[in-house]
Amino acid sequence: MATVAVIDDGKNLNHIINSKTLKWIFVGGKGGVGKTTSSCCLAIQLSKVRRNVLLISTDPAHNLSDAFNQKFTKHPTVVQGFTNLHAMEIDPNIDNNEEFLNGGGDTNFLKELAQSIPGIDEAMSFAEMMKLVQTMEFEVVVFDTAPTGHTLRLLSFPSTMGKSLGKLFEMKNKFSGILNQFSGMMNMGLDMNQMTDKFEQTRAVIEEVNKQFKDPELTTFVCVCIPEFLSLYETERLIQELAKYEIDTNTIIVNQVLIPEDNTNCNLCGARCKIQKKYLDQMDDLYEDFHVVKSPLLGHEIRGTPKLIDFSAYLLGKK
Repeated sequence: MATVAVIDDGKNLNHIINSKTLKWIFVGGKGGVGKTTSSCCLAIQLSKVRRNVLLISTDPAHNLSDAFNQKFTKHPTVVQGFTNLHAMEIDPNIDNNEEFLNGGGDTNFLKELAQSIPGIDEAMSFAEMMKLVQTMEFEVVVFDTAPTGHTLRLLSFPSTMGKSLGKLFEMKNKFSGILNQFSGMMNMGLDMNQMTDKFEQTRAVIEEVNKQFKDPELTTFVCVCIPEFLSLYETERLIQELAKYEIDTNTIIVNQVLIPEDNTNCNLCGARCKIQKKYLDQMDDLYEDFHVVKSPLLGHEIRGTPKLIDFSAYLLGKK
């Protein structure tokens, strides 16, 4: 049998918790490695030293409600047991993005136009979420992101918006007169100037956010993985892609680490430990300049506020 023990290698998340400047903290990695648990624990520790903290799930398959045993919606809700920790779950589907659709004239036409440009629907939804977050003035925001591919699309939104809006403005310059006349004849209530102004406002928000995301004083990305080949491979790919987007990443959380008892007779546990050690050693060599934080595999689910609070201490090396 494996048992829980302290992984005392001096590596922890204190550099993030004690930072006075970080505003945006992304937590991501391959599916099923404990991203939601890690983001919840990180937000809990941040709530001890920051005035107010917001935890946002951008994963279409939301898990924050399950993790805390509390229902969250697209509006910030105080996490039970805290006064300064809020959580919300964002729907990335533009069909459900009321803030984007309001004031857009013929909303069906607007939706169809947006959805005809690859990636712009998610970008618009993301921009509205960021506008909403910025008005709330939370001191720090933790993103519980979707698996790697979706997260990388989210981080590529600024360039997506630039290309897509360029096409839109080109279309406006060529056909705005015809479209406005057609709209008037058909009583569509569609104003091309109004519509492109809305897109332009959205682009301005994303460009400002993009500047902040590329500032290592304001933004960092925490990669989460487990000590297995596929997870390690995905982590390396994620780190390489983040470098292309100029997003700071110097922290890796390795979950589900087995620590065997000295007197164990479990052959399976011993075999798994050997496999894990191989990949843990590789990570120590590959990421010697990173903060590689290891947390143990427990014999129970980490679900509910009390267990999350307890488990969060592993991130600081206090267990």
